[in-house]
Amino acid sequence: TVCNTDSVGEQIQRAFPSAKVVKTLNTMTAPLMIDPARVAGGDHDVFLSGNDAAAKARVGELLRHWFGWRTTIDLGDITTARGAEMVLPLWARLMGMLGTPMFNFKIAR
Repeated sequence: TVCNTDSVGEQIQRAFPSAKVVKTLNTMTAPLMIDPARVAGGDHDVFLSGNDAAAKARVGELLRHWFGWRTTIDLGDITTARGAEMVLPLWARLMGMLGTPMFNFKIAR
């Protein structure tokens, strides 16, 4: 219900201004969040959004060391959570087309 000019991440940050909100892991299914190797041997990306660089760095460390994420992409401040949150309609279409939620995105450069 929130998009374009706001995000849930931004709403949480506004509600708790002293919190170090980091938005991540919302572009994939839950089992993949904690075990990225289940798709393409873990060769795909996870995004981070937030206002505090140190908090994002710490979350990135946790994602790599606890769950095995190889690539984290810092999208920028908390307003960039809008884009990550808007992935849901595309994700739902892909899940229907692929017949499985076990997929994720890889940014090729």
